[in-house]
Amino acid sequence: MKKLLLIWLAAFAAVSCAQEKQPSKPLYMWFDCEANYATLSHPDSIRYYVSKIHDMGFTDVVVDVKSIMGETLYKSDIAPYMGEWEGVTRPENYDLLGYFIEEGHKLGMRVHGSLNVFAGGHNYFDRGIIYGDHADWQSQVYTEGKIVPISEIKSNYNGMLNPANPEVQEYELAILKEFAGKYPDVDGIVFDRVRFDNITSDFSPLSKELFEAYAGTKVADYPGDILRWTQDADGKWSWSQGPLFRKWIEWRASVIKDFVTEAHRQLKEINPRLLIGDYTGAWYPTYYYVGVNWASEQFDPARYFDWATPEYKNTGYADLLDIYMTGLYYTLVTKAEVDKANGAVGQRTEAGMSDEQNYWYCIEGGAEWAKKITCGVVPVTGSIYVEQYEGDAAQFTRAVAQALRDTDGLMIFDIVHIINRGWWSELAAGIAEGSN
Repeated sequence: MKKLLLIWLAAFAAVSCAQEKQPSKPLYMWFDCEANYATLSHPDSIRYYVSKIHDMGFTDVVVDVKSIMGETLYKSDIAPYMGEWEGVTRPENYDLLGYFIEEGHKLGMRVHGSLNVFAGGHNYFDRGIIYGDHADWQSQVYTEGKIVPISEIKSNYNGMLNPANPEVQEYELAILKEFAGKYPDVDGIVFDRVRFDNITSDFSPLSKELFEAYAGTKVADYPGDILRWTQDADGKWSWSQGPLFRKWIEWRASVIKDFVTEAHRQLKEINPRLLIGDYTGAWYPTYYYVGVNWASEQFDPARYFDWATPEYKNTGYADLLDIYMTGLYYTLVTKAEVDKANGAVGQRTEAGMSDEQNYWYCIEGGAEWAKKITCGVVPVTGSIYVEQYEGDAAQFTRAVAQALRDTDGLMIFDIVHIINRGWWSELAAGIAEGSN
C-alpha cells in the first residue's frame, strides 16, 4: 500500500510539473492594411490565413486598422474611411477586424488592432488628412536650411503630423477611445508611429512656443539654436547641434511620453483588460531622432549617450506597456557578422537609422540591448522585416530563429512578404530552430 502511494505521489508530481511548465513564447503575425487590402477584402481569405498561421503555431494576430493616411478600415465617426485602395473597394459596413476577431477567437488566438497614430498622409499618392481638412496639422520640416511642410517632401512617403500640437493629440486620443469602445472583444491595441517624423521635425511656430514654455527660456535664433544646416563645397548638406539641441530632444521625448501616458489611462478606463502595445525600431542610440524614448524609466541613457540630458530618463514609457515590439530591422543576424562586415554599410531603411556599423545593428546585439533598456518591465518581442531578406531565404530563417531565441516572442512583418515569396517553410524552420 505504501509503495502504491509513493508511485501515485510521484505521478501526481510529474503531472503538476507538466502543468506548471512555462508556455511557449508568443508568435505574432502582422497584417498591413495597404499591402493586404485586396486579399483581406474577402472573409474567406481572412479565415484561410488565420487558420494557416494558427496551424504553424502563431498565437497572435495584429491587424492594421488605421493607415498612414489617417484613414480607418472600420467605420469611424471621427476619421475618414479607407474604402478604396489601388482600385479595390470595400463598403463601409465591411468589418475587417470583426472577421479577424471571430476567426481568431474560434482558434484560441489573440487579436490586436494596430493604429498608425501620428501619421496623416501618403506623399507618394498625395492622399490623407494632411491633403484635406487638416493640412495645418502636418509636420513642418527643417531641412537643408529651410522649413517646409512635409507634404512637399516627396522623397519621404510618410506624411507625418506634429505630435506636439494639442489639437492633433485630442483628435488621435478620440480615435483610440472610439476604437476601444467599438471593439470590446479585441485583445489588444498596438501603437505604431507614435513619434515625430525625424530629427528635422517639427519646426513650426507652435513647436517653438511649446518648447520655450517647457524649457523656460526664449529661443533667440530659431531654429539655429536647436539645429543648424551647413553646405560644403561639393553642395552636400549636413546638420549639427545648436546650444539648445539636447533640451529640445528631451522636450520632444516628453511630448510622446505624455501622450502615451494619457492614451494608456483613457484606454484602460474603457476596457481594463485591453493590452496596450507599442511598435518601434530597435536602434535606440539614434531613436531620439524621432522623439521617442521607449526605455524603462529605470534606464538612464545619459550614462551611455552624450545626446541625453540627466532628465531624459524621465521620458521613458516602457513601464506603461503590456506588449513591446522592437523592430530588429537588420540584415546582419549575429555580432560575429558585424565583426566580419566591419567597415561596410548595412541596409538602412527606416527613420532614425544611421550608418553606424556596431553591435546595435544586428539582431543579436539589438535584442540584447532592447532587453537591457526595458529593464524587464515589459516582454520584448523581436520583430523581423521580411522584405529585407529578399533573395536570401536562408538568412531570413536565421534571423527568425535569432529573434525568437533572444527575445520574449516573435513578430513577423508582414504576412504579404511571406505570401509573395512562398517562404512558409523557411518561416517554420526559423520558428522551430528558435524554439529549441
